[in-house]
Amino acid sequence: MDIPTEMQHQAMGYDRAATMFSPEGHLLQVEYAEKTVRLGSASIGMVCSDGVVIIADRRIRDKLISPESANKIFEIDEHIVASAAGILADARILIENAQVLAQQNRVSYGSPIEPIAVIRMIADKKQMFTQYGGARPFGVAILLGGVSKGKAYLYTSDVTGNFFAYRANAIGEHDEKIREILRSDFKDNMTIEEGIRFALKIYKEILDKNFDIERFDVGYVKIKEEKLVRLHGDSLKKFLK
Repeated sequence: MDIPTEMQHQAMGYDRAATMFSPEGHLLQVEYAEKTVRLGSASIGMVCSDGVVIIADRRIRDKLISPESANKIFEIDEHIVASAAGILADARILIENAQVLAQQNRVSYGSPIEPIAVIRMIADKKQMFTQYGGARPFGVAILLGGVSKGKAYLYTSDVTGNFFAYRANAIGEHDEKIREILRSDFKDNMTIEEGIRFALKIYKEILDKNFDIERFDVGYVKIKEEKLVRLHGDSLKKFLK
């Protein structure tokens, strides 16, 4: 009887350390971390004609949790917003480091930091934990949007420490299904309001009977204002009409 390759690797210890390559060239602990990200609740980000928006599913399963404490929209600086999927405790550390970097930039240079500098720092820290022993990889993907010099940006960093710029992207649960919809229906000339409606429509299709407007947090930054605006709960109901 043939033993599956993954079980062979586990038996031989290739998944015991994040720094150990399997014979096929895989870092198995990193790949396990990627699976963790897909268990997390989804977030959708879009670069719109007037700014950037992120719509995040909080997916609170315990009624005893206070909803405002389970926020999935993080403010890096007043012009940069982020969300995460995976182990949110890992995300918290990366977000706090990003917030410190943004404030240091304002103090040192008297100007807001560029979004790419923030995502590069996050990606560098993630990559470091795939290269050195003694610690596991960060089990989280970060979706980061911001505006700088009259233009909107959206970046995604995966668990490997890689990052790319996107017009629109999704992380977390059902990410590939959501990306397929984005590839076919997303348009660059969408406004932020149209983007929110579009994202909620996607969530409604994906979640079906589990869809509840109270599950979602929205954060957007307009190019003209360069200020983060948050929406949740009743303020999102108008986008379902």
